[in-house]
Parts: sequence; structure tokens; C-alpha cells
Amino acid sequence: MKSPVIVRNELSLPPFSPGMRIGLFGGTFDPPHRAHLGATLLAMKRLNLDRVWWLVTPGNPLKDTSGLAPLASRIAAARSLTHHPRIDVSGIEAVIKTRYSHDTLAWLVRRCRGVRFVWIMGADNLRSFHRWQRWREIASLIPFVVVDRLGPSLYAAASPAAHALARWRIPEEAARSLPSRRAPAWTYLHGLKSALSSTALRALRKKGWSGTTARKPARASTGKPGAKAGIKTGTTKPAAGKSAKKTAGAKRRATVAAKGKKPSGKKRR
Repeated sequence: MKSPVIVRNELSLPPFSPGMRIGLFGGTFDPPHRAHLGATLLAMKRLNLDRVWWLVTPGNPLKDTSGLAPLASRIAAARSLTHHPRIDVSGIEAVIKTRYSHDTLAWLVRRCRGVRFVWIMGADNLRSFHRWQRWREIASLIPFVVVDRLGPSLYAAASPAAHALARWRIPEEAARSLPSRRAPAWTYLHGLKSALSSTALRALRKKGWSGTTARKPARASTGKPGAKAGIKTGTTKPAAGKSAKKTAGAKRRATVAAKGKKPSGKKRR
């Protein structure tokens, strides 16, 4: 099977024009998954974005890149997953030779005059945002939006960066106005709760899991020998109506026998 090859348009800037509202979603995308797509679509809808650019980076300075899949493979996987007319996948960082997000964003702001960019990040990134190179300057370059994630969201709002930038946070209800605001400005979007993680998926990949099959969880057993899962076992009780009739009949016969009379059975009219 041939390895994916990067085509020319994947290493160039996607189409743009002044006044467009464009979200920037950067990462290694190794591998891309449904939570990435969900965050993109949520931001696109809530911020009323014209387009979202996925910036597939050659490597993340804060992560171990020794087992990173080739850039061409990650771009191909991202394009296959998104398959959306308003989502563009680009490997532009490999061309402009930027290593840090600040340098990439500064280059885009200079190159794309008049475009209203918004940086999109997950709650896990806000949690570690204070470790990014020149993170305060990133916040002053363009507005950014944080998308809720299961787990990291509990700690992201209490992170050093969230505290430092708290005065510039706008209400979630005003998210639509974010692309038009002057940085620093940011907001937090709730509604996406996904436990998917590229880190976890890479760990599964190392174990040889392809991601194409998954076993269904077994149903709980009753714990009784010979019993099937999900099926109750035990002695079957007679229906309440029949039991009551038999008991009443037995009492009536016993009463008649005590008086020395034979039961007459059904009365005739």
C-alpha cells in the first residue's frame, strides 16, 4: 500500500478574502478523531464562522514526536475525516517553517489582511496554555475560543492562563460577536462532551488496535449455574387468580363435608 503524498494545495493557504470569519484549529492530529470534528462544527455554528482551517503541524514542541505519523498521512486522515465544504486542511507550517503557534499566527495575520481569525482550542489546551511559547502574545494577536471537553474542563477554568485572562472573557451568549472583537477576547463553549483523545488512540495504535472493531460489553450474569445472562431464574409462581379460586373451592367443600352434605356443584336455574 502506497504512503499518502502531500499535494501542492495542502501546503498552501486555503482561499480567503478580507472580512471573512475564519477559525484556526491547530494540532498534530495524530490521529484526527470525531471530537476534533465535533469541536470544529460547534465553533463554526456558535461563532458563525465562514470557514475553519485545520493547521496540521509537523510536530508539537510540548509533546514527544518520536512516534509521530508522517505529515502526509495525518493530512490525508484529516481530509478523510472532515470531508466538509467549509473545512480546509493545510500543512502550511511545513512551508513557512514555523515551530510555535505564536509564529504561525503572526505570519497569518500579516499575510491575510482583513481576515477575522479566531483560534480554536480544546479545554485540555487551556489547561496547559501558560506553558506555550509567548502565550500572552497569542492572546493579544487574535480572539480565541475554548471548546468544552470531558475531564479537562473541570480544571481548565482554574488554570493559570484562565485566571490571567479572566477579565477578557466574554459570556458564552455573546460568542457570535467574538470574531469581530479586538484581542484579547475569548469565550468558553459548552455542549461538546467527548472522551476521545489522540493520546489514547496512539496508545491503542501501538498495541496493534486498528479501530475498526470493538466488542460489545457482555450482559450481566445472574450468578446462578445454568442461568442465561439477563434471564431471571427460579420457581414459577401460579397465577394469583387461579390460586384464589382453588383455595375458595377447597374451603367450601370442607364446610359442606363437615355438615354431612355432598356438594351440589353448580346451581341450576
